[in-house]
Amino acid sequence: MGRRPLATGGNRRRGLSEDTHKPATRLVEVGRRKQWTRVEGQPGGVVNPPVWRSSTHLYDSTADLAQGRPNADGHFYYGRRGGPTQWALAEALTALEPGADGTELFPSGVAAISCTLMALLRPGDELLFADNAYEPTRTAALGLLKRFDISARAFDPLDVDGFAQAIGPATKLVMLENPGSLTMEVCDIPALTAIAREKGVLSVIDNTWASPLGFPALERGCDVSVMSLTKHVGGHSDLMMGSASAKQPLIERIRNHAQFLGQVVSPDDAALALRGLRTMGVRLEQSTKSALAVADWLQSRSEVASVLCPMLPGAPGYDIWQRDFSGGCGLFSFTLRDADVRARARFLDSLELFGIGFSWGGYESLAIPVDPARVRDFNAWPSDADAGSGLGVRLSIGLEDPGDLIRDLTRAFAAMET
Repeated sequence: MGRRPLATGGNRRRGLSEDTHKPATRLVEVGRRKQWTRVEGQPGGVVNPPVWRSSTHLYDSTADLAQGRPNADGHFYYGRRGGPTQWALAEALTALEPGADGTELFPSGVAAISCTLMALLRPGDELLFADNAYEPTRTAALGLLKRFDISARAFDPLDVDGFAQAIGPATKLVMLENPGSLTMEVCDIPALTAIAREKGVLSVIDNTWASPLGFPALERGCDVSVMSLTKHVGGHSDLMMGSASAKQPLIERIRNHAQFLGQVVSPDDAALALRGLRTMGVRLEQSTKSALAVADWLQSRSEVASVLCPMLPGAPGYDIWQRDFSGGCGLFSFTLRDADVRARARFLDSLELFGIGFSWGGYESLAIPVDPARVRDFNAWPSDADAGSGLGVRLSIGLEDPGDLIRDLTRAFAAMET
């Protein structure tokens, strides 16, 4: 088996077609080809694709070596191009992103963002990026890409008319995120991507927040969907990985660039991501439900100026979220009404069930202070009138009982006032 190229194409285990099943079923079935879960000539098989650890892939002969192998998942070539464990994960992610022809894996979400931008842009091109994008995205746009003579400008993602005017003759790509990092604005992705396509501009979205289960990015008009698999897909805060999914020929351009840079993920991490993927749907459903309970409770607190959670009825962007999304997650922010930095620190330091740390999407709840003004060109908060003190807190709601989390937050508010 180690010397025979594997057939490419979608998952067809027991005659199932991922195109006709609901997301919950596809999460269980995709990426489990018989070639990866059975031994040829032996009855039965295993549930999960084994972990294939290999740097060297063998050829049958020098003639076989000279013939080479297609540059696509499913063909043994060399360990840097992956093996069955990585291919199984990539195939599963492709099947979960409606409209995608392939997925490339990266050692982190930032690697996926940076490599995708570098693959699709050339010297002299211009990148427009949403002002509320993930901070490392902004850093890559204004730092890394500048070294390659690629210019970048921020734009207000809530200003659709302004976006159309912002596109110039050198603009080749727009980087989106929905909702926005930290401040959780929801922009009109179908409208923005329609404008971009009309002007010949590619659109890439960081779709980590909702994942394709909650927001089918390519169906909404985006050309490339990037995710940090570290978050929801991994789900257990024990791996780093990213992905980019797209149609041809874009995914081939991204794949080639990733190979030029030697980007590769370990089979062990790919196996962990596959394990997390199987339960991602139920985890997202539970964390979303708990997040709504906590966010609704925060609205009643006098210490809170605004709750930035687009899933809440009446929240800014709720109408667009309800129109374009079929799910959410446990990540949202809120601003404090009358507090200084020391009071916010007392609040965070008093939390017992919330860890203080970066990342999110794991089974445990997290909290960090957020100050978006330092990384914004436009408004730091959706509405200055609701920003209160301007000091914010971002919560990632995990799988704990929401009542216990609310009691923990109650104690922390009390400590903030002392």
